[in-house]
Amino acid sequence: MPLEQLKTASKKAVGTKQVLRAIEKNAASLVFVAQDADADIIGKINTSCQMHGVEIKPVKSKTQLGQVCGIDVAAATAAILKD
Repeated sequence: MPLEQLKTASKKAVGTKQVLRAIEKNAASLVFVAQDADADIIGKINTSCQMHGVEIKPVKSKTQLGQVCGIDVAAATAAILKD
């Protein structure tokens, strides 16, 4: 299950700015986007992932994504980083 991969990943980026930076540096191997995130954020992430050939996995909510990442706040996006 992809969310389990994110939970146990040794390297990850959490938050839209960090995820976009990781995608642009070709450091992201898999990106997660909360379905209840702002449409502008979803659009930016989708465009960047398509341009750089990174797979995207939808997550039900920002709250769920934040919990999986081990943070106390909601997260719109997260990524597993390459080793």
